[in-house]
Amino acid sequence: MLKIAICDDEGYFRKFIREILTGYMDRNGGIYEIDEFASGKEFVDLGIELIGYKIVFLDINMDDMDGMEAAQKIREVSNDIFIVFVTAFVNYTIEGYKVDAVRYIVKNNVNFSEQVYECMDAIWAKMNYVVKKKTFHFNEGTRNISLERVLYIESRLHKLEFYIMEDKLGRYSLYGTLNDMERELADDAFVRIHQSYLVNMKYIESVSRYKAVLSNGVSLEIPKARYRQVEETYVAYRGEI
Repeated sequence: MLKIAICDDEGYFRKFIREILTGYMDRNGGIYEIDEFASGKEFVDLGIELIGYKIVFLDINMDDMDGMEAAQKIREVSNDIFIVFVTAFVNYTIEGYKVDAVRYIVKNNVNFSEQVYECMDAIWAKMNYVVKKKTFHFNEGTRNISLERVLYIESRLHKLEFYIMEDKLGRYSLYGTLNDMERELADDAFVRIHQSYLVNMKYIESVSRYKAVLSNGVSLEIPKARYRQVEETYVAYRGEI
């Protein structure tokens, strides 16, 4: 999951940036989370937890702790976070180099949305972030789906039911076997936890006897015969990410 932080003391502008980023991420198909912070201090006060964020949009002109000071604090914790300065005045260029800022984006620019998109394209390329997509011919119509958005697949009465994370949990079906689908998705972080369930490990919150609890609260049974293999596969996956 790609976590993005927006730090700006103007609430309406945080919402504006969020809308732009949401449009970008939905277009590109990745799983993401966008959090808002009303000050640089609020973000920096996360301490070591801020390393969970990959990108931060920082307003330079904020009260209490401005964006430049916040960026310096961020760099004390992590050099891996992409810092994007959002400002009304481009007069911090040298300071920006010191904290390795990716971009300066000017607030009152008429091409602000395009600048955010261009900035995200540049970060995307630096991250070498690849979203795997696959075309499925569902009974409801053909769709090109990001595999990251597939929560789990259930086999039911000769059909496969796909549960897909959208604005709300969507469900689509096609005729096929779970054995074939398991082979097809073998390299994409899915685990067969049950004769009837193929689950995306990105969404597994916990594995305990004898069930897998998903991030949306759904609990799926794991047969005793499969439990050890599922547990080992999941533990190995969590160790790699």
